[in-house]
Amino acid sequence: MSSPTGPASGLPVRMPRPRQPGRHRRPEPLAAPEGAPALVLAVPGTPSAATRSLAEEVVSIARSELPGLDARIGYLDGGGDEFPTLQSVLARAAEERTARFEQARAAGMDVREPDGPVAVVVPLLAGPDSSLLRQVRQAVMESRIAADLTDVLGPHPLLAEALHVRLSEAGLARADRARLFTVATAADGIILASVGGDEAVQAAGITGMLLAARLAVPVMAAALDQEGSIAAVAEQLRSSGSQNLALAPYLIGPEIDAGLLDAAAKEAGCSTAEALGPYPAIGKLALSKYTSALGITPQQPQGMPVR
Repeated sequence: MSSPTGPASGLPVRMPRPRQPGRHRRPEPLAAPEGAPALVLAVPGTPSAATRSLAEEVVSIARSELPGLDARIGYLDGGGDEFPTLQSVLARAAEERTARFEQARAAGMDVREPDGPVAVVVPLLAGPDSSLLRQVRQAVMESRIAADLTDVLGPHPLLAEALHVRLSEAGLARADRARLFTVATAADGIILASVGGDEAVQAAGITGMLLAARLAVPVMAAALDQEGSIAAVAEQLRSSGSQNLALAPYLIGPEIDAGLLDAAAKEAGCSTAEALGPYPAIGKLALSKYTSALGITPQQPQGMPVR
């Protein structure tokens, strides 16, 4: 039997730590608002086990940043239970929201009929690709579900950081400029490979400037989906003095055929880093797009977005 001063057995009692007063107290952790729309990650490309693993890791990161988040995955070219289409995921989210409301009303609870968007759709794209974004918009329209659609994830300083990490993992860049060592295979010129035509190249170029500042080497963007673009940029870099070039995919992964990336690197005669993949910044940026659409403000990813 316990007493007001502690348990009779003498075991310590874990008491809640008092909240620190004043302006320097730690902010309360933010959780997803009750009844908030689902975050639906729209995944392009041909579905595969690797694509699913990547998407699941991205939404896992988003959930860890915002407890209580309802995060789901819809595939633009999906089908069946294994790879549900974006339309079916939106329809399921709407059905579940209606079911929760009806159950609460049947239980005698005083609840309002849900309104507003059922979901916020976040394209899993680093940069703009008009063809893929058209598919996302079409899928949302065909679902006939009220859903908001966000912009793509970039450009953003965190993507420059992710590119730097992928280059360093491939031995094509120093992991930390402050360290006094060299990388024998470090590139002295970077080709930032994007898909989506001229608009995507321009957007990639913004992140490219941030990457160039990190690496202190020239960085130029080129389009993988424009014949000869990668080779032309490679020639431009070599004519300006760069000899050891590297191809850095400004891509998350599912949106491009890996064979196209390999062919471009071979044509340009340069080494290549891995795509961005499930780098932690991808999940954080997806969540940032979601919270911005809803007007809620969790702790922002480190670095300010580039507009």
